[in-house]
Amino acid sequence: MNEFLEQKMLPIASKLGANKFLVAIRDGITLAMPLIIIGSLMMVIASFPVPGWEAWLGDIGVADYLWKGTDSSFGLIGLVASFGIAYSLTNQYGVDGVPSGIISLSSFIAVTPFVKSDAGAGMPTAYMGAKGLFIAIILGLISGYIYQWFINHDIQIKLPATVPPAVAKSFSAIIPGAFIITLWLIISSVLIALDLPNLHDIAQVILGGPLGLLGNNVFGTMIVVGLNSLFWFVGIHGGNVVNSVMQPLWIANLDENRAAYQAGAELPHIFTVAFMDNLVYIGGGGATIGLVLVLGYLARKKKTSQQTKVLAPITVVPGLFNINEPTMFGLPVVLNIMLLIPFILAPMVNVIVSYLAMSSGLVPLTRAAASWTMPPIISGFLVTGSINGSILQVVLIILDILLYLPFYLAVEKKFKEQELGEG
Repeated sequence: MNEFLEQKMLPIASKLGANKFLVAIRDGITLAMPLIIIGSLMMVIASFPVPGWEAWLGDIGVADYLWKGTDSSFGLIGLVASFGIAYSLTNQYGVDGVPSGIISLSSFIAVTPFVKSDAGAGMPTAYMGAKGLFIAIILGLISGYIYQWFINHDIQIKLPATVPPAVAKSFSAIIPGAFIITLWLIISSVLIALDLPNLHDIAQVILGGPLGLLGNNVFGTMIVVGLNSLFWFVGIHGGNVVNSVMQPLWIANLDENRAAYQAGAELPHIFTVAFMDNLVYIGGGGATIGLVLVLGYLARKKKTSQQTKVLAPITVVPGLFNINEPTMFGLPVVLNIMLLIPFILAPMVNVIVSYLAMSSGLVPLTRAAASWTMPPIISGFLVTGSINGSILQVVLIILDILLYLPFYLAVEKKFKEQELGEG
């Protein structure tokens, strides 16, 4: 089995993990993640579940500013991603990514329909935010690729070596920049002339539709989670491959939940980026919090193998903060066939249990994001705004422990046999 994984699966997974376009999507969206965390923090403060809290914040004049801070952070993630995706892709081709990112950002604004009023014209925050993520991906990848092609084929304005580098770089971006922005303006104008939907709405159908079929239901999400575990199992960061594709959908879902909560409406989505990070992948990919807690428990026993006792301190503490690389490569979990079954099943069980808890109304839907390093129990409360979110995490952790325990006992038995053989 290990031989099959190494010879057949690993080369495919390695190619996907190193794909420039997937890396660019991942890095570009990651660039916007601080805004999501900051906006979520302000939202948690503005809507802290204490009777009279929101009314009190309104009375002292703070609530409006907190909600404005939430809108001003969540409402820019599409715009930031359009810069970050082009920037990352261009850098990977050995070209300075800053001018490329700026041009992509300008193109993003160029294709976004403006809202006109007596005060002037402006961009809707919905398109600048999560709703704009899908066009940010398409536009950022195309713009970044075209930009590096121009520069790598030396189609640029060159200034003498005596000119300061910053000035020379800005002039070298003029020709590719003019071409890229003009291209997007032409495409946008043709759509308007033909009375067709704008590029944002088209991107929503092209990317949002298929991703929604996969990531907006429990069965599709279980497939995604299973793929994530399989990539991790062969040594490829599953989140960098699978989440690069699915994260735009889940971020957009979280933003819609945030907007619905702010408007006092029913939250529409169960599956969000907060749901995945804080309820499914507890402890990291494979929901390894159950595994590290088993290690920590066994390490306290006298007859436990020395390998478990050595591994426990370097895996348990990082695992509580959802950092599982020490577990993945130290234990290891990677290519360890004895742990493959719980490594795939644990996050799938988390998906099912969390879905049932939320669809039944026992636990509120996620409406804010917590940092992926936020320890469980705390993160469950923050993302749902309810102590029930923390209770759900406790249930999930217990289930993960029960799943990993019998399989790790087999690993522990193997450790003891190895140590007896060496003795």
